[in-house]
Amino acid sequence: MSLLARLAPHLPYVRRYARALTGDQTTGDHYVRVALEALAAGERVLEAGMTPRVALYHVFHAIWCSSGAQLEAQTSDDGEAARDADSRLMRIAPRSRQAFLLTALEGFTPSEAAQILDTDFSTIEQLIAEAQAEIDAELATDVLIIEDEPVIAADIEALVTELGHRVVDIAATRTEAVDAVSRKTPGLVLADIQLADGSSGIDAVKDILGQFEVPVIFITAFPERLLTGERPEPTFLITKPFQPETVKAAIGQALFFHPGGVKRQAA
Repeated sequence: MSLLARLAPHLPYVRRYARALTGDQTTGDHYVRVALEALAAGERVLEAGMTPRVALYHVFHAIWCSSGAQLEAQTSDDGEAARDADSRLMRIAPRSRQAFLLTALEGFTPSEAAQILDTDFSTIEQLIAEAQAEIDAELATDVLIIEDEPVIAADIEALVTELGHRVVDIAATRTEAVDAVSRKTPGLVLADIQLADGSSGIDAVKDILGQFEVPVIFITAFPERLLTGERPEPTFLITKPFQPETVKAAIGQALFFHPGGVKRQAA
């Protein structure tokens, strides 16, 4: 089996990670492409003793550490967003974010994350704790949940509230979502893709983004369908069934990178 064939099942997920880490689809996909090109050209090799998935992320991080700043400068078209992200990066150490995302968003064990980042278990645990504390303190905002399953909506609401945010509405259809933002502008949207009346969460989000800028996290049972790298796709994605830490990580990263998020308004 060829190298790329061995890595193919893991590509949608390393794209997800790269997009969450950089806060942008184009930039994140560019990092992944450079890593694959380096592997294909023999400039990078998969480390022995690592699973293919761990080894792929390890190569990705080698590329990130060696040329990340230059790649971001070349691919970012939004100067304001880049400056905003840079200022936040000064407050939240990149190493902590990497450890946090690898374990919370991608589901690696701390030991696997240590392999990927070339460090030890205790350091990873410390980095994760630091990242969680800093991200939680960075921003509190009003949240709109677009989800037609009451149990799932309740679970998300509990997690969002635990992080210090406030859920201002829960919409089960596209129409309800649009009506909700007309009453109160959220600072974050969590959107399912298939809604109760057969409408699409993607269309609901398009309607909302046509009115104002807001960070969006999509929820789907089939993330590979939205992570092909072949068209405009969501930067932030949660896979169903989700783990609480996955939701927390995605929310933290979406708010961290989005320059136009709306701060929570006083009740």
